[in-house]
Formats: sequence, structure tokens, C-alpha cells
Amino acid sequence: MNDDPYEILGVPRRATDEEIRRAFRKLAKENHPDLHPGNTAASDRFKKVTGANDILTDPEKRRLYDSGEIDGKGDARRPQWRQQPGPGGPRARTQSGAFEEFGFSDIFSDVFGASKGGPGAGARGFAGRGQDLRYTLEVDFLEAVTGTKKRVTLPEGGALDLNVPEGVIDGQTLRLKGKGSLGPRGGTTGDALVEIKVRPHPYFKRDGDDILFELNVTIDEAVLGAKIEVPTPTGRVQLSIPKGTSSGRVFRLKGKGVRGKPGAIPGDELVNIRIVMPDTIDDSLAYFFSEWRQKNTYDPGRK
Repeated sequence: MNDDPYEILGVPRRATDEEIRRAFRKLAKENHPDLHPGNTAASDRFKKVTGANDILTDPEKRRLYDSGEIDGKGDARRPQWRQQPGPGGPRARTQSGAFEEFGFSDIFSDVFGASKGGPGAGARGFAGRGQDLRYTLEVDFLEAVTGTKKRVTLPEGGALDLNVPEGVIDGQTLRLKGKGSLGPRGGTTGDALVEIKVRPHPYFKRDGDDILFELNVTIDEAVLGAKIEVPTPTGRVQLSIPKGTSSGRVFRLKGKGVRGKPGAIPGDELVNIRIVMPDTIDDSLAYFFSEWRQKNTYDPGRK
């Protein structure tokens, strides 16, 4: 595998941002070090895939690569020298102009370290910014709601301590300044970009800043009313169910949802009632409702 980011990700040079994103996620999942512990080849492939994605998802870096100003690792390319005929014989020229013709060759040599006129003359590269490194971190649903601290294991064997803020959403990317690759030739260090993946919860769902919860109640609780303990992301609370509560009725627990932004008012928990019949309808229950039905009728609002 060479250093061409397009070939590394297996996408054409005219690939869209979405095509690049899909290709990266597929390859990153296949080669993630956590799935291949001790596999150096997989770790190396993961690093290359991450580096290629870093260049192609950054519009400026992608432009610089496409124009030949940086290589597949994000480093500045050395100026390309060629010989061009002129009066008195060949003259050294760069892609940007004829320094020799205008007497700038000595200045160019002093600044870039090129050997004047000699074969193999080269140039030291510029200091550049290090690559951003991308990682994926899975958190539990309640950890995303309330916030948590996590340690991210790096492919190179190190670790990053990450504060996951409360209210983080699935797919959100957290940036850790200066935790990426070292910049070439003393340049600035890149960042670590951590994409959050939120695991689903067995009974909570999220709708914006609100939490959705379905509460099963018995037929007698629905008819007679009851006080029932209801779970919330921060603990259990008691909910009063009035007499005659029907399935589909929604009760709102204020402030028991998600705080989407620091200092913001949290959302609510919406409790949807679902009446569950007993597994077995015994004779006494059947007789009671048979007698009740003969004496009472009501409209359930059927369509």
C-alpha cells in the first residue's frame, strides 16, 4: 500500500465527502487495533487509513495534496528541480520560476540549503502541522446523558483521558487539541478527533433533549389508579397514575431528560402508559367483566 490517500481508502480522486467518510469507517472498523490485539500489520493499516482520511476530509489539505504541495503523509514536498536550456548552457529552474536567470540562486541556496549548481541539489522541507488522528469511542446511553470520563487506548499503545460531556449525541466528534501526530520538522502538533458512538439502552430512547420511556401497568392499576416508581437517567422517582388511565397516555417528568448544552435547562422524561393484561384470565376475572359488561357500556373511540 503506497502513500496515496485515495488508493489507501479505495476511492476515486473525485470522490465526495460522503464516499470518503463511508470508505474510512469501513476500513477503520476492519483494521481497528482493538479488534486485532498484537497484530502489527492491522495497526499499521489503521494508521495509514486514519492518515489518508485526515488529508481527504480536510478541504485545505486535500487541495494541497491534489496540487502536489504536500505528500500522502501531509508533509511539504521538496521543490522539484529541472534543467532548462538558456544562454550559456542549462540553468537550474524550479516550478515557480528561473531563480538562476535573475541572480536569486545564492539566496535560494542560503534559505533552503541547496548546493549551488551541483548535482543532487535539494531543499529542506518546511515545518508543518502534524496530522489529526481519528478514533472511535463507544459509551453507554446513560454515560452520554450524564457525562463521564473515559480512557481511549491508542493504536501506538498510549492512552488519552477524555472528558465526555453530558448530553453528547451519537456521531458527535470531540476534539483534543495537541493530541495528534507531531508536526514534521518542529511544526505544531495535530489534534485527536474522537467520534462518539452511543450504545442503545434497553428501555430508554432519546428524542432531542427528551427521554422517552414506556411504562407497563396492570389492568387494576389503570382502573383504580396507583403510585409507581419510574426509572430516570438520574434515579427512580414516583409517578401517580390516576384512576381510569388509558394506554397511550403520556406523563411528563420535568427536568428528567438531557442537558443538551452546558448551563441549559434539561429536557423532560416522557412516560408513555401501556396497559398489560395478565398472562392468564381466570374464571373470577372473566365473570367480573362479564357481569360488568352487561350493566355498563362505553365508547372506546374506535375508528
